[in-house]
Amino acid sequence: MRKEKQLFLDELQEQIDHYGSFVIMSYLGLDANQMHQFRKKIREVGGNIKMVPKRMFMIASDKSGFKLDLDMLTGHIGVVFASDPIETTKAVFECQKEATDDKLKVVGGCIDGEILDSKAMIELSKLPSKQELRAQFVGLLQAPLVQTVSVMNALVSSVVYCLDNKCKKEEGQS
Repeated sequence: MRKEKQLFLDELQEQIDHYGSFVIMSYLGLDANQMHQFRKKIREVGGNIKMVPKRMFMIASDKSGFKLDLDMLTGHIGVVFASDPIETTKAVFECQKEATDDKLKVVGGCIDGEILDSKAMIELSKLPSKQELRAQFVGLLQAPLVQTVSVMNALVSSVVYCLDNKCKKEEGQS
């Protein structure tokens, strides 16, 4: 293997090992503006895009312990390495919706060491993000506390209302 290819292969394997999660996409016919917008959106969620030859990616993934099926990789492929797999997958699917004529298509991926096909990646993209899960959890904890405070407030205010009515009643009798 030529030195340049070996360097590229080593870099690719290093990124696979570093990120641990990636989305494999097939792209064909994306113009420069669409590709720029796609790269920008992926960078915003902490991802990194590499356009790679299929065989090089197969070799690098095999060396990293991931067995990919060559039939899964159709067309020109790009790999989106993900630090946050769910957010990155959502961003890729958003870009897929924006691209017309199936120019961008998710063909699979690897999340936390598990190889997933395109159907599983679609399901993964529908999961809520970390921020949404955190908000749901805080709301879950907050609801009983709010109810407890409102019950205590009602108890205290009912005593005040009773005393106020008692005073008004006594003033009326005098």
